[in-house]
Amino acid sequence: MLLLIPVDQKDVDEAQLSKLEDVKAWALLEMHEGRMQYCKFYDTREEIEGWIDCVIVQSEKEYIWPFMEENIAVLIAPMQRYIEDIVEAYLFKELHDISV
Repeated sequence: MLLLIPVDQKDVDEAQLSKLEDVKAWALLEMHEGRMQYCKFYDTREEIEGWIDCVIVQSEKEYIWPFMEENIAVLIAPMQRYIEDIVEAYLFKELHDISV
């Protein structure tokens, strides 16, 4: 499972979830058997090759249609900001699903 998270910097411990309009980098996380296998950072979304399973955003009010058009699931992290907290919330199914 590949998760895409817009973040404010390229540091796995310090990066925080950012709004899509303010994104400084993209964190691509591979999840496998309930664990994060790796986290790789990209400057632009266009650099990422291959299928992305899910993108995580701060709010349903963000411009998420490009992801939906690509059949990428969108989850909302209402309170989580750091990557570690987002991963934990994802594993415990605490992130909100977008209902269109």
